Amino acid sequence: MTGPTDDPNDEDRFLLDVMLGKLATYLRMCGYDAAYALDRGIEGDDAIRTLAAAEDRILLTRDEALAAAADDAILLTEREIEAQLRELRAAGVHLSLPDRPRRCSACNGEVEPADTDDPPEHVPDDVEPYRCRDCGQWFWRGSHWDDVAETLAAL
Repeated sequence: MTGPTDDPNDEDRFLLDVMLGKLATYLRMCGYDAAYALDRGIEGDDAIRTLAAAEDRILLTRDEALAAAADDAILLTEREIEAQLRELRAAGVHLSLPDRPRRCSACNGEVEPADTDDPPEHVPDDVEPYRCRDCGQWFWRGSHWDDVAETLAAL
């Protein structure tokens, strides 16, 4: 395995297999480029390994055989998200929220500060909004951000 860095922007890039969709969301919120196999329409082990290698990504999986066959993989054994996050931290993956949203939790696109002149109605007035360059989803640091920060701090 390549050694994870303390700054996701220096960046280890991950590919998460079909069993780790919720973990992909957490990693994206931590600023990592975290591709999810199902988002790419890929389920087979060979296709997952090929994609991870082609995109120079560390494969995250709960499948022992898949991890053993991959060039660069982290095998996770736990089912619950908090336990999976602990396993990643033990493997050397830095897990904390950046100062602002960096990756879209829905599509993994890059998130940038948004024009505050025309946010949609569901964006609160008292927040700094961000928007995904790829899918257009809006983000801000609200209660969900705080909940994830608490989960990460409790690890």
